[in-house]
Amino acid sequence: MNVLIVVSHPRQDSLTFRAVDRFAQGLKDAGHQYEIVDLHRIGFDPILQGMDEPNMEMPHQKFSPQIETEMERLKRHDAVAFVFPLWWWHLPAMLKGYIDRVMNNGFAYGADQLHLQKVLWLTLTGVSKAQMDKRNYRTAIENLLNVGIADYCGVSDSHVEFLYETSGMEPEHYERLLEQAYRAGLNYAGEHVAKQ
Repeated sequence: MNVLIVVSHPRQDSLTFRAVDRFAQGLKDAGHQYEIVDLHRIGFDPILQGMDEPNMEMPHQKFSPQIETEMERLKRHDAVAFVFPLWWWHLPAMLKGYIDRVMNNGFAYGADQLHLQKVLWLTLTGVSKAQMDKRNYRTAIENLLNVGIADYCGVSDSHVEFLYETSGMEPEHYERLLEQAYRAGLNYAGEHVAKQ
């Protein structure tokens, strides 16, 4: 499987990027190929305006060069994994802008849907699982990402993997989170063939 890893975090020395590295290693060890796109490093503009506004009357709309580039990048892959911190119980603005602009009408929904086999949302959250479950935040986030975005774009195989308690913990806890990220990559397609 060829997997596009889309990462949204302003700092490359963050736990988010360490999780990306471990996830990618898991993919590699399972025999998959991958490409990492760092939205901050490529200077992605998250603001939807002008020619990228969805036009429901045009089944095959022409988009801005940056968006056409990212659409072509997605087309070259079988699956996508989004890696990001959960901020205010939601996607970071950069990633939300990517979804708004790239997963657009006539490409991801409408006349055409995404060709992807699988979507993974690997999200790092500062709170515990108990805190996430307290007001059904986890269920709400899973519904938003798996149903509201992935399924709407024609991808029924979508999963949210939470890395909990990402701040103020002992080093051993972070190692467990990074091992979880590695396992998510290793088991991304449901089964894997280990390297010989």
